[in-house]
Amino acid sequence: MRNRPAGKAIIFFDGYCNLCSWAVRFIIKRDTKDYFRFSSLQSEAGKNIIESLNLSDTYKQSVILVENNLVYLKSEAALRILKKLKHLWPLTYGFIIIPKFIRDFIYEWIARNRFKWFGKRKTCYIPKDNEQIKFL
Repeated sequence: MRNRPAGKAIIFFDGYCNLCSWAVRFIIKRDTKDYFRFSSLQSEAGKNIIESLNLSDTYKQSVILVENNLVYLKSEAALRILKKLKHLWPLTYGFIIIPKFIRDFIYEWIARNRFKWFGKRKTCYIPKDNEQIKFL
């Protein structure tokens, strides 16, 4: 997989989604081990890597986590991300015991309504200067 930083997991997110942009800032603040790198789904780097993963178009609307050359989508990606953050967030990984079809149903419900509930940006999320190194 080209452009993948060694030893880092990559989170792909919708750069126009306010909820997604908030989640990226949330993760950066709690990623004390500097484990994650980020790319919007709309960026050239993001498009190139996503294309190399051969995902169907339906997954291109999901949060995508690439970790140790494995791809995680939807609720599984979200839970694996939370598992790596500081404080009590790793405890949320316990929700993995809930059947995937239930977790993904909730994830998809939120994803379908994210623009209505949280709004949409006019431009893709632009990281702050001190965050630039975390973005592909």
